[in-house]
Amino acid sequence: MIRVAILGAGIGREHLLAYRLLPGQYEVAMIVDQNTARAEELRQDDSFSVVEDIATALNDPDVDLIDICLPPHLHVPVCLQALESGKHVICEKPLATSLEGAHRIAQAAKASGKRVFPVFQYRWGPAFDQLRQLIGEGLAGQPQVASVETHWSRCADYYAVPWRGTWAGEQGGAVLGHAIHNHDLLTHFMGPVARVAAMMTTRVNDIETEDCATISFEMQNGAMASSSITLGAATNESRIRLVFEHLTATSGTEPYAPGTGTWTFKARVPARQEAVDRVVSSTQPGPAGFVGFLTGVAQALRGIHGAAVTLEDGIASIELVTAIYSAASTRSYVNLPLLSTHPMFKGWQP
Repeated sequence: MIRVAILGAGIGREHLLAYRLLPGQYEVAMIVDQNTARAEELRQDDSFSVVEDIATALNDPDVDLIDICLPPHLHVPVCLQALESGKHVICEKPLATSLEGAHRIAQAAKASGKRVFPVFQYRWGPAFDQLRQLIGEGLAGQPQVASVETHWSRCADYYAVPWRGTWAGEQGGAVLGHAIHNHDLLTHFMGPVARVAAMMTTRVNDIETEDCATISFEMQNGAMASSSITLGAATNESRIRLVFEHLTATSGTEPYAPGTGTWTFKARVPARQEAVDRVVSSTQPGPAGFVGFLTGVAQALRGIHGAAVTLEDGIASIELVTAIYSAASTRSYVNLPLLSTHPMFKGWQP
């Protein structure tokens, strides 16, 4: 049994729901939140303790895993403290708020011998099980072109939380806090990025950080992609369209769990459609969302090769965010990978 301490009862609520569905693998031993009443509201039939001080979790020898669900500016320091305390770590997105911070986490993980799992739960869902099977059976072919839309609605009540919409608290806007999951899906299926160009602005809310952006990607394999982002849409919708050599995969509009929505998989050559449909209908779906993510973590901690999100995935995500902010700031293409001499290596915040 992996004993967990959840730090933060905000998004930590969603993590707790997933842990409850995996009782043979995890036990939530503790929830840490300065607002203990908010944490107590989550209890139901659970026996976890509620405490205010993070140190209580870090110093508990019975806690194996620290699940960080705190504001972004706390991710790096708390992750480093957890690793120093000999704990494995799950860290909500973004893993870090600078590429330097991400590399510090990697160094600390190596020194401690513990694992760090950045949270990218969007990777799990029936549609992605089907797409991976289609790719594995050679029915997709090489990536060609992709488009991603993160068109969500965020109003003044969302930004009533003091740290949101600020550079000091969130360290970034829609690119960092909202589209980061869809960009992870883009690179997960279409390959690593070679260069980016970007424009961003603040048009929707009276906040410091950007809430609209458009981004162009060139992948290392030659494929191209675009990303359209706004927090001023009428409703919350995400759309993903992945065009491969032999197959086009198109999502529905589910915003927060795109892999659970209804997708279409269309063969470019009609004669291949029967084979595509056969794979889609016969693929057995695995767990979705946070349950799938946590299943992968449990497998990794038990030495089972699975689909866990790796620390390297999280670092690549922060490198891409850095490149996007750099491209928007300089109004030029930015090539990846980024070196430690890059002007934004220590942070993209103005």
